[in-house]
Amino acid sequence: MISHPVILAFRRSVRCWRHQALLRATLGGSNVGIWRWYSTPIRGGVTGMDEILARVVAPLPTYETRDKSPPPPESNSLEFMHFYNSLDKEDKLSFLAKLSQDFGVEHKSVSELAVKLLDTQLRDLATILQVEDRLRYSLTPRYKQLLNHISRVEGGVKFLVDLRADVLEIISSKPSESPHIRDLNGTLKSLLSEWFSVGLLRLERITWQSPCEILQKISQYEAVHPVRNWTDLKRRVGPYRRCYAFTHAAMPGEPLVVLHVALTEDISDNIQSIVREFATLHSEEDVNKINAAIFYSISSTQGGLQGVELGNYLIKRVVRELRSEFPHMAQFSSLSPIPGFSSWLQGLLSQYRKEGRAPDLLSEQEWKEVEQATDSAPGTPPTEALRKMIGTSEWMHSERLCRVLEPALMRLCAWYLYGEKRRGYALNPVANFHLQNGATMWRLNWHADTSPRGVANSCGIMVNYRYFLNETSKNSALYLQNKVIKASEQVLGLVAQFQKNSKL
Repeated sequence: MISHPVILAFRRSVRCWRHQALLRATLGGSNVGIWRWYSTPIRGGVTGMDEILARVVAPLPTYETRDKSPPPPESNSLEFMHFYNSLDKEDKLSFLAKLSQDFGVEHKSVSELAVKLLDTQLRDLATILQVEDRLRYSLTPRYKQLLNHISRVEGGVKFLVDLRADVLEIISSKPSESPHIRDLNGTLKSLLSEWFSVGLLRLERITWQSPCEILQKISQYEAVHPVRNWTDLKRRVGPYRRCYAFTHAAMPGEPLVVLHVALTEDISDNIQSIVREFATLHSEEDVNKINAAIFYSISSTQGGLQGVELGNYLIKRVVRELRSEFPHMAQFSSLSPIPGFSSWLQGLLSQYRKEGRAPDLLSEQEWKEVEQATDSAPGTPPTEALRKMIGTSEWMHSERLCRVLEPALMRLCAWYLYGEKRRGYALNPVANFHLQNGATMWRLNWHADTSPRGVANSCGIMVNYRYFLNETSKNSALYLQNKVIKASEQVLGLVAQFQKNSKL
């Protein structure tokens, strides 16, 4: 049974809708949608927007005819796609706002059916279920039909993936935008999650014999360690390397998410030995030298599939593939970048300087060594000297500075990965991804990425997330349900040192 206060609330909402209908009638049947009064006004639009939408977005069939209505002509979908692609960025925003606002859910019908459901609570179960089904159907946005029909034309799914990328960009750049855009995003994400479920994806191994177009896209989409040239790409798909991608029948020739793997004797502690190793280009694989699989790069290629789980399934599928090829293989680990560590550290140093807490961050001996190594001008706050130094890559060329900074930066990085949280989960997105998959935060590696990008992002530090296959399910559940991070003794020891120094 539904509580009496809930029933009253729904009835008040219907009275509100009747009041709005009266206002609309008083205005002489104005075409201005009542909801537009409560959202950001749409900019004066492009000629033809209203006509196009009125023509291609069919009315939602009645509940009784929902399975009997003939599909609209394919030309409607093609016309919508062509018109949208012809718009500039600002006009796309107006067009999507109009689509989501004027062709969404009919809220009045939803409220009336909700009250009807409440009134049937004492009726037989069959009646209740039928009203629930009607209510569920009434919650379908009118534009959802159009999106479904677009998915059935050639190139339609790719169009909708790109459309959602535009919607996400609107939401991130205009966080106070009308909630209708957010509802459109939710509908798109739900549809794409259905269409791109793991059972419909195909795992492909990319080799030097793969089509040139695929190889070019693998190179173009590589977001973690950029491919320098064709020789570099050939090495990444050659001996002692594996490259896998998920593809989908509706987007042929388009890798959706790409995973690069290095086959090694031990778990790698630096990226230089993987992406700059020339000896493997023409060598034959020796199975006896392959004991570990290192996931050193995973890249999502489609911005419109953000939030649609693909990467975690790809790693699990690749592990199965590798165990089939190398039954003796028992070590699986990532070698991951730590984006955001340097910027977090810069902010922490600025905060400590303002609060006068510099001594808490490093030991007294470490501060003395930093001052000596940096040759700071007299009177320069030590935190400021350290902040400026880390802001450049010059310190990486000094053996003395590297030796001085290693213990401090390693424990700071350990705390950033393990202790800095967002809603109880790891703040760092790469850490959050692997921990959700059930990996263990296993080892921090000094001088692991000495490229300018690696130094700028994480002071050259990288981290291994180790996949112990008999523990991943338990670790994943602990993290997702209880926000518990499984970490090694090395990581926990560094965290303890940070807490001791900073008095947390």
